[in-house]
Amino acid sequence: MNRFSFREHVASVLVAALSSTFGVLLLLVTGDLATYVGHSQAGNHAAVHFILSFIAWVFLLIALYTAAIVTANTFATVIAGRTKTIALLRLLGASAQSQRRAVAREGLAVGLLGGLAGLVFAVILNAVMLLICQATGFIPRLGYSYLSLDAVAPVVAVVLTTWLASWLGSRRVLVVSPMQALGASTERSESEVLRRPARNLIAIAVFVIGTLILLFGVEEGQANPIGLLVAVFGGMVSFTGVVLSSDLLVPPALRLIGRAFGTSASARLAAQNAVRYPERSARTAIGIVIGVTLVTMFSVALQTYSVFVDRAQQADPREFQGAQQLLTVLALIFGVISGFSAVIAAVGMINNLNLSVVQRIRELGLLRALGFTGAQVRRMIVSESAQLTITAVVMGLVLGTLYGWAGAEALMGANRLSGGIIWPAFPPPLVAVIVVGSAVLVWAASVAPSRRATRVTPIAALAVE
Repeated sequence: MNRFSFREHVASVLVAALSSTFGVLLLLVTGDLATYVGHSQAGNHAAVHFILSFIAWVFLLIALYTAAIVTANTFATVIAGRTKTIALLRLLGASAQSQRRAVAREGLAVGLLGGLAGLVFAVILNAVMLLICQATGFIPRLGYSYLSLDAVAPVVAVVLTTWLASWLGSRRVLVVSPMQALGASTERSESEVLRRPARNLIAIAVFVIGTLILLFGVEEGQANPIGLLVAVFGGMVSFTGVVLSSDLLVPPALRLIGRAFGTSASARLAAQNAVRYPERSARTAIGIVIGVTLVTMFSVALQTYSVFVDRAQQADPREFQGAQQLLTVLALIFGVISGFSAVIAAVGMINNLNLSVVQRIRELGLLRALGFTGAQVRRMIVSESAQLTITAVVMGLVLGTLYGWAGAEALMGANRLSGGIIWPAFPPPLVAVIVVGSAVLVWAASVAPSRRATRVTPIAALAVE
């Protein structure tokens, strides 16, 4: 347990590096932009820098939140695969707390490695962009900062977040008993997940309370702009409830989606695998739910608000003059930022599916021994990946539409023209992006696991201990 396995944590290191790169680059570019704006508006540099830095940190926290959930889920999957090893160490006298501390040290190592790699890459990328922009005359030659003390803060945040996520993801170490060394390493079954009434009730209560606060914010926003802040807080609490109750929400959705894949042996086994261990499926899917929710939320909010602006301009052409151009810029910025979080989530899903296949080598070997061909195993893995992806995308679309509409409704409520509620506006390009992105994700998430599954012979797989 004390030995760091880089192979198990490649995805976690990548997620930490992506988060660090994003955060450092965001703050460096923010500082460069503040320098440029402050030069053109003498004396305003400090105020501009503060405002831009505040906005940058808000978006950075969104990326860190996504990365933390993905990292915690990855560590939970790794620990599930180590159940038998952990139990054997317990049998030999090791305590659960000492083993959990060992996992936390792995998380610290992952955070340090990924954070420093991201810092180096972000500094180099920012320097290259500055040099190119100045050489081409796109920006004037000013005293830009190629590395600032503020830019190191995201690295510290990534290290701490990764360490905390590894600690949370290793909770299962505490419940592994020495007797499990004599059995197989398994996840909790659906019946075991349902036999946790206190935890499940808390998760549901968090979701319900958050949703009620969100709706109250929308109502308050009809008369007071402060309603938007209330709605944002309610949305965060509500989505936290979704994450906590994901092992209850994902299986029913997977069953419904699984029926659309037919009744072949591969499709039926894929559907059963997807719901057999709800925690594993939820860990794999929830990252994509976060990514799709963010992309959909910003898109629906901006599109809905755009409809409101159109109505306002038709009533009074001078009202909200120039707002559409601003909305276009915001759509581009939010699209890039939320898309980055979606990439982090996709990395987590691909890694979790790959780890789950590694942990099911004996099961796959048994299928091969019973007559399953390599092609059937490959179709089963692809079908399982597709079911998880489609389920996560559908859940993300529903949640993102709800949160995006609520945010737009709370924002424009106080300035509303007569005409009642404006219902969610769904931008058509978003549908195309999500469909194409989902297809790419299904392919990417199934290539490595299916290749690994079909490469192992039945005898070798059944011999694994």
